[in-house]
Amino acid sequence: MKKLTTAWVCAGLLSAPLGAALAAVSADEAKKLGAELTEVGAEKAGNKDGTIPAYTGGLTTPPAGYDKDKGVRPDPFASEKPLVQIDAKNVDKFADKLTEGTKALMKANADFRVDVYPTHRTVAYPASVLENTVKNATRGKLSDNGLGLTGARGGIPFPIPKNGNEVMFNHIARWQGVSTVMPKYSAYNVDAAGKLVLSTQGVWTVELPFYDDSNAAYPTLFTRAKANYTGPARRAGEAVMTNDFVDEGKGRRAYQYLPGQRRVRLAPDLAYDTPNSSTGGMSTIDDIYLFNGSQDRFNFKLVGKKEIYVPYNDYRFVYHDKPEDLFKAKFINPDFVRWELHRMWVVEATLKEGARHIYSRRTFYVDEDSWMILASDQYDGRGQLWRPGFAYLTQHYESAVPSNAVSGHYDLIAGTYYINQWPGANGIKVLNTLQSDSMWTSDALASQGVR
Repeated sequence: MKKLTTAWVCAGLLSAPLGAALAAVSADEAKKLGAELTEVGAEKAGNKDGTIPAYTGGLTTPPAGYDKDKGVRPDPFASEKPLVQIDAKNVDKFADKLTEGTKALMKANADFRVDVYPTHRTVAYPASVLENTVKNATRGKLSDNGLGLTGARGGIPFPIPKNGNEVMFNHIARWQGVSTVMPKYSAYNVDAAGKLVLSTQGVWTVELPFYDDSNAAYPTLFTRAKANYTGPARRAGEAVMTNDFVDEGKGRRAYQYLPGQRRVRLAPDLAYDTPNSSTGGMSTIDDIYLFNGSQDRFNFKLVGKKEIYVPYNDYRFVYHDKPEDLFKAKFINPDFVRWELHRMWVVEATLKEGARHIYSRRTFYVDEDSWMILASDQYDGRGQLWRPGFAYLTQHYESAVPSNAVSGHYDLIAGTYYINQWPGANGIKVLNTLQSDSMWTSDALASQGVR
């Protein structure tokens, strides 16, 4: 293993051999949770220079002006000003705290900048999720050569991770609320000429059976998600549904409804590097949330933990009501993007020998508090940095639910970018109960489509 620089926070948790990590951590090691570590495994203490504060439970009080019925969350930090602005002129001074993709964007665009604000560790969880996460530390195990998960439920599977697969499972099984609905989301593309194009619009629903405590049986699904498209006109009436199983042998089961065919069909191609039609083909299916789906095509190496500037607490961007203000030529308007310094787990993914994917290598930056991937660097078959990606975290402070649903990638070669699942003024609603299983069948999907 290469020697880490002083910028890295090692904490003795670097990549153990996968075979040695199939078992859960010991009861003695699990005692760190709730002590020097939070219940989900983040470092409780702040950093040495005070730029990352200690964790004190997250943000659970809505600010003035919050209307719970609208699902639009006012920015609790609206009065704050940037501490520093980083651009091509001073990037070298801050290079050790920037992803390779962020630095590449500055190199390619002299007016791209990162506005760094005070760090707020806003992520909060319900008590039941914290309790289950602590239990998972000693009962959660990898199976199927690191591609499957057993023993964990209702919380983060591996709060004290030992390898890259465990960190990726923490992202896949991250807490997003039992059920979340975007009543009307949009996906936009910006082409090389700076033209803003609506690629998709619709209703997005995602549920997490993995967190269902009402069922005594071990959960079979991580998530189930459904998109009912309402626009543009060429896509209106389409619908897709995915079920992601905990058992790696079952993987993903996906369905698609097409109005022209008036039937639901299995859609096994809604996975891996299949172009995502919702983004006009600017991304892959497993680019959603910066990564989703099976881990079987890459080797995932846990490199360590590092302090990185990432988008965080981006209420002003996520809930803005005018897309034309945000999505400018070459990059998102920097005036609306808030960046903060946070400790991120760094995972390097390299394509397995004999496996097929358009990316040969990927670097994922996973937030220690939320276990959400908030930045990624993706490389083409020649090893050239191609698509840096970012997710724009907000905390649903009224529900103890974090979200990284809004995400997108820049294409450094084509000079284009997209944003997916942007709610704007339509908001995001967090529900407390799962729909009936009968609502997640192929027949139900057909009945919800436009005929």
